Amino acid sequence: MADFKFNVGLGRVAELYNRVKTGDPAGSALVLVALSAANLESDAVLRDKDTLADVLSGSTDEVTNTGYSRKVLLAADLAPLTPDDVNDRLDLDIPDQTYTSVQAGTNWAKILVCYKPGAASPDTAIIPLTSHDFPLIPDGTNVVVQIDALGFWRGA
Repeated sequence: MADFKFNVGLGRVAELYNRVKTGDPAGSALVLVALSAANLESDAVLRDKDTLADVLSGSTDEVTNTGYSRKVLLAADLAPLTPDDVNDRLDLDIPDQTYTSVQAGTNWAKILVCYKPGAASPDTAIIPLTSHDFPLIPDGTNVVVQIDALGFWRGA
């Protein structure tokens, strides 16, 4: 297991992040989704899935712990798109997310960062962008998700 970018998002992550930041379209957001460790498909299988519905249509499941729900990041939560001209790259970060009192039940394996094109978008319209290993055995305490100190995505 390793962090990876979904094929459908290759070359599009910065564009979709910026669409959320600029509110185009209104209601667009980044969504964090936690995947269960049980029956998790391989990274090679997952990276070929084009929607969140596709990700969850095989044996892979979203976690169901009490205290968990999808985190939705809106324009105000995101930093402006700022290229790093010194290092010739673009790093995108999201703020750390806290899940309060996540109860035991489903063990976690991954956190996905997905693009949601509108407030009422179904899973069939949500585009998975990146996957980050996040092994966790919930025990009733708070869970803080920090994707990476350098950001969740780097384009170079």
